[in-house]
Amino acid sequence: MTVLEQLGEAERYERYDALQARMVDVWRDMRQGHGDESVVVVPSVSVDRSGTPPPSAVLQAMEERSLFLLLLLRQPRLRLVYVTSMPIPTAVVDYYLGLLPGVVRSQALPRLTMIALGDASPRPLSEKLLARPRALQRVRDALPNPARSHLVPYNTTSLERDVALSLGIPVYGADPRLLPFGTKTGCRRLFEAVGIAYPLGEEAVHDVDEVVAALVRMRARRPGLQEVVVKLDDGVSGRGNALVDLRGLPPADDADLPSALRERVLGMRLEAPGLALEEYLGQLAGGGIVEERIVGRDLLSPSVQLRVLPGGEVELLSTHDQMLGGESGQSYLGCVFPADPAYARAISEPALRVAERLSALGVLGRFAVDFVVVRDGEGEPWQPYAIELNLRKGGTTHPFLTLQYLTDGTYDWRDASYRTHSGAPKHLVATDHLESPLLRALTVDDLLDVVTDQGLHFDQSTRTGVVLHMLTCVTEVGRVGVTAVGDTPEQAQALFRRTEEALLAEAAEAARAVPLPG
Repeated sequence: MTVLEQLGEAERYERYDALQARMVDVWRDMRQGHGDESVVVVPSVSVDRSGTPPPSAVLQAMEERSLFLLLLLRQPRLRLVYVTSMPIPTAVVDYYLGLLPGVVRSQALPRLTMIALGDASPRPLSEKLLARPRALQRVRDALPNPARSHLVPYNTTSLERDVALSLGIPVYGADPRLLPFGTKTGCRRLFEAVGIAYPLGEEAVHDVDEVVAALVRMRARRPGLQEVVVKLDDGVSGRGNALVDLRGLPPADDADLPSALRERVLGMRLEAPGLALEEYLGQLAGGGIVEERIVGRDLLSPSVQLRVLPGGEVELLSTHDQMLGGESGQSYLGCVFPADPAYARAISEPALRVAERLSALGVLGRFAVDFVVVRDGEGEPWQPYAIELNLRKGGTTHPFLTLQYLTDGTYDWRDASYRTHSGAPKHLVATDHLESPLLRALTVDDLLDVVTDQGLHFDQSTRTGVVLHMLTCVTEVGRVGVTAVGDTPEQAQALFRRTEEALLAEAAEAARAVPLPG
């Protein structure tokens, strides 16, 4: 009997390739009403190494961010296995099952297997699962037919590969060997290869000397550079970025320029809170890029979400306008869907070129291409620049899929519209970062009571309202996620604001001191 530890990397990938070859048949059999079809969800998040690690409650909430996948149980014979580090409260599971359209909760619940490992450490969930053979066996026992089962991860590293091997099922996700295309260096080279616009910059820098040398060359090419961004190759959500101000420096041919640039680099503004420069430079040794920060009178940051299906077909799923914040406005906070039609098509066409190349390389599953779009004035055309490729699910994935599962609609990138099966338009506003210290006074039950009492809860009859996510970190860190769905952009925005106001008002009331008895 062979166990995973006996296999080297080459043997593991040989077995992995054989599993992945089955994915075409698994995908073909989906939604055909087979009683032995299963989906295994392992929402493992590898901790971003830039900045202070988040609290365990936030890591758990990130795993719970994929609970929208419980809506797959609307398929009346599908079985779903969901693995987490810590147990998810019954109230949260009931909340999602209560959203199921056309399926009775009592019929869906027996088809759901929740498996919690009881391990709140910051290690990736997949690593925790691999360390517990009996938990792996519980997952395997919940699958009536591995030949009609597949694994849905957050992203696919060698850990998720090994989980797939241990379960004997294929993965709906990118091959770990292709992950370099999703690094900052890799995606710039990919953008160059497919001939789309991206910012001036240089790849594969590892230390201050290489950053300074890159900046000397960049200023020689573009003397008017005002700001550049240094990015860690594997940084996510903008946390691996640092801003360097180039204004007021000596001319490009001045002998003092390199020393002046070094001073600016050593004074760069780090996006990740609590991260020391020495630590950041240590992480940069693993690779990064230097890139022009695009500036203009009007500047926005939309993204395009796509997928490659088993068999290689490319689908453009959605466009979003990203809501950014943080130290220098580079951290992802939320999104608006769909993106503005004024530039949605302008970002969709280059994104499709990237997707076609990725399909040819063998990429599978969901990914997103981030852009900045800029124009010099009202009425001028928007110029898009591709800036990142995320070979994983991201912050726009769960709001869009929640909308899609609840409203049964599709997005047409040609006119930047989303419509339900009946032709009704839908819009959303979403965030993972509705946060305030006041919210710590609330419990999960309080959150659910507020959205219900205020008439904000998603209504199946109108297909509008609010869906909450990341609920369990509210009491520890004062944070919750919100997806607000409306028939118009204005209605979605109003629902979002009403939810924010209602939760903060309830939190303020809950935090009010109770008079002493007597």
